[in-house]
Amino acid sequence: MEDCPFCNPCKDPGQNIVFENEFCYFLQHSNHQEVLEGAGVIVPKAHRKDVFELSKEEWEATHDLLQKLKGYIEETFNPDGFTLGWNVGEASNQFIFHAHFHIISRYNDEPMPDVAYVTG
Repeated sequence: MEDCPFCNPCKDPGQNIVFENEFCYFLQHSNHQEVLEGAGVIVPKAHRKDVFELSKEEWEATHDLLQKLKGYIEETFNPDGFTLGWNVGEASNQFIFHAHFHIISRYNDEPMPDVAYVTG
């Protein structure tokens, strides 16, 4: 899909592909004023409206990427915890209708305790 930011992450200079596998990307936004350090999203490379449209292979690839990036985030950003989740539909604040799994690094001394990863 041409207008979808997750179908074309290289077109957005603020999105950085940190890791990828055959089915998914892990993207982090370069503007840390809007998100907590280490936060990002895992998105399927194929356009899927929401998590319910993922194939078994995409689920497994998401899991594999999550395990890989956990160590990377812990080593690089040293968070105290994580918030993980999927938003599905407008009622849950999904405003980019391409499935994406939020990985939010959490810190005991967060300067922005109510901030979630802003890319919906």
